[in-house]
Amino acid sequence: MPDVTATVTELPESRVRVEAEVPAAEVESRVNAAARALGRDLKMPGFRKGKVPPPIVIQRVGRLTVLDEAVRNALGRWYTQAIDAADIVPVGDPDIDLGDLPDEGQPLTFTIEIGVRPTATLGTYKGVKVERREAEARDEDVDTEIEALRERQAKLEPVERAAADGDHLVIDFVGSIDDVPFEGGEGRDQMIELGSGRMIPGFEEQLTGLSAGAEETITVTFPEDYQAEHLAGKDAQFAISVKDVREKQLPELDDDFASDAAGFDTVDELREDIATRMKETDADRIEGEFREAVLDAVAAEATVEIPPALIDARAKELWDRMIHSLSHQGINKELYLQMTGREEADIVEEAKPDAEQALRREAVIAAVIEAEDIQATDADILDALTEASARENASPEKLRKQLEQNGRLDELRDDIAQRAAIDFLIEHAETVAPKPAKKAKAKKKDAEEA
Repeated sequence: MPDVTATVTELPESRVRVEAEVPAAEVESRVNAAARALGRDLKMPGFRKGKVPPPIVIQRVGRLTVLDEAVRNALGRWYTQAIDAADIVPVGDPDIDLGDLPDEGQPLTFTIEIGVRPTATLGTYKGVKVERREAEARDEDVDTEIEALRERQAKLEPVERAAADGDHLVIDFVGSIDDVPFEGGEGRDQMIELGSGRMIPGFEEQLTGLSAGAEETITVTFPEDYQAEHLAGKDAQFAISVKDVREKQLPELDDDFASDAAGFDTVDELREDIATRMKETDADRIEGEFREAVLDAVAAEATVEIPPALIDARAKELWDRMIHSLSHQGINKELYLQMTGREEADIVEEAKPDAEQALRREAVIAAVIEAEDIQATDADILDALTEASARENASPEKLRKQLEQNGRLDELRDDIAQRAAIDFLIEHAETVAPKPAKKAKAKKKDAEEA
């Protein structure tokens, strides 16, 4: 059970005030823990380093100092417990008012004001009509995949002729500005694909027509926005030595290719396998699209009031989540903004439609859960933990214990209930065939008029 108790007062525009109280015993426990931590670095006559008892630490540094440290360390945990005790789904950043720190033997109180998930009044939610297309693998998409496979199997063969677009050149080059070589401007045995557009503008174009053994000096201008600022906008000369001209040769599309590239006896078998995998991928995509479409159809029938401030808060959350995800790739917020050349405010503004739709969906799911009394049973939890146990390399019992210790078992219950609610809507939806594309209708009309 959470240590913190909470009283909730509803405020306008989907906001609440939570008055939280931390029991005196919990406060004292945290004060003692903070004193022990401070005592590890405290040197006092008669005590070994790190062995100063908490009461002595409190007496030495002052109760208020230790209490302040304890509150700093525990406030995040107490906030989470208060939100759980209030049984609310927060949206956005909280406004926390800690107030005065308590005297010894007294509870600690603080207040939280925060946006919460809006409520939905359901309209029709059983039997909504939603389009669902059939999975397909178009011949042209299969052709594209086969060509990509041929590209991966292609060989570069030396040729004795002038280089053309699509050829690869092996070159040495030395770059200079005003006859002075610049850092990073020299390369040896560099492979350049003509027409790829990977080099600065004008570089590849001036290599077209050169043959192996050619020596040439070309002049290019670095773009004004070039990443190396000392080169941006400047004219540079590159002394080029062409060592080799190589032509890309694709393998013949025959049964030998099907065998060598993918282990099939014939090209037809290869095409059939590619088409099957494409259909499976398309089927997964269709399932995801259909689930969203059903939920959105139900949301369109519901009444959900979403204040602008709540949309702003969720849009900011979406931005923060994206940056947190990118941080695992070593990309922080400043680097991302520099790479994209965009402003944070513009990105958050563009996220508002998605934020509003996400809030609308969440409100509808919560309303369906309540209307249909959907609950996650112990069997449902066991199934979910059993599925996760293989990934986590731990038994379901151990995973459940970890969730209970971290106070996250209710999160799993909520997730299961939300998925069950969407499954309920899917089960009761009516699938209809997609309408013909407008472009196809227009072509038919033009043909009839002709």
